[in-house]
Amino acid sequence: METLVYLSNVVTLKLDSTVCNGCAMCTIVCPHRVFVLEQKKAAITNLDKCMECGACARNCASGAITVASGVGCASAILTGMIKGTEPQCGSDCCSN
Repeated sequence: METLVYLSNVVTLKLDSTVCNGCAMCTIVCPHRVFVLEQKKAAITNLDKCMECGACARNCASGAITVASGVGCASAILTGMIKGTEPQCGSDCCSN
């Protein structure tokens, strides 16, 4: 299956592996398999696969993951496609 990539280098996803407790919830809830466990800690496989849904951050009991869900460029592009409008994420990356 082909990997979906939204926009390069614009995702708000952050992982603090020093805070990660290795519970693996992020690997379970992420719809695009952005996370894997490496040496009992979460690691990001490909940041650009993130669609900024926020499932990982909402399910991270240790607070190691942050993401501005629903406000990022990926969300703006998807919302624009659904509504038939231009993406509006608040940054220069989506403007023509």
